[in-house]
Amino acid sequence: MGRLRRSRTHKGIKDVTKKYRLKRKTKDLDQIQQDLMPENKEKIENADLDADLPGQGQHYCIECNKYFIDSEANSKHKASKVHKRRLRQLKVPAYTQKEAELSAGMSTTSILGEPQQSSLIRLKRENDAKKELANKMSLD
Repeated sequence: MGRLRRSRTHKGIKDVTKKYRLKRKTKDLDQIQQDLMPENKEKIENADLDADLPGQGQHYCIECNKYFIDSEANSKHKASKVHKRRLRQLKVPAYTQKEAELSAGMSTTSILGEPQQSSLIRLKRENDAKKELANKMSLD
């Protein structure tokens, strides 16, 4: 007897299927928060009609980055759990590049603009000071 082989051998490989899953790709939260700024929001709301988009791009939910066919579908969406969950996620402000560098100890200035040492250097100095105090107390 010959060797039996299953058909569709690559069907269950998750990383291959996720790699090409772009159909439901949406904007990240920080990109949506930029769209919600007043100057950007006006541009999006007053956009021209586009025949390629559902409802010619007239009915758009900025928070979820979705187009709808008519205003009824848009209003149903805004009452849904999905939309409310996205609103809760957008309440948390996005991290800035300065905050990311500061938390990684790469920045030399704090968020307020004050000069600051690298966090690792600062922690090392604080630990050294604690050790010196402990040594002095043990000698006394």
